[in-house]
Amino acid sequence: MGFFSKILAKLGIGTDTAQAAPMPAAALATPPPPNEVAVVDVVAQLEKRAAANPQKLNWKTSIVDLLKLLDIDSSLAARKELAAELGCPADLMENSAKMNMWLHKTVLARIAANGGNIPAELLD
Repeated sequence: MGFFSKILAKLGIGTDTAQAAPMPAAALATPPPPNEVAVVDVVAQLEKRAAANPQKLNWKTSIVDLLKLLDIDSSLAARKELAAELGCPADLMENSAKMNMWLHKTVLARIAANGGNIPAELLD
């Protein structure tokens, strides 16, 4: 399981392991309806976790705080591993502050792409 997969799993995204039943031959003549991605209320989950956490963590601006809220390793080594997995440019990997900013935006965008309700202002 990749690092980003752990984030999705903690948020309950993509955990549906039900497999589709095979289609009868007669049904293959018409295309099946497109699969809809279920929207997960990530904001509510993270706000609830933040309210219950004794630390003042701001997941909306900090990748470290986001990982802490999800109970995932937020060390520099772990963040570098996640950044490499998500394709962070090499020049940003050399500067932890720039890498963190890139990583935060990218993680939120990927969560949104996988069905998480991330507010548009956090994706800009």
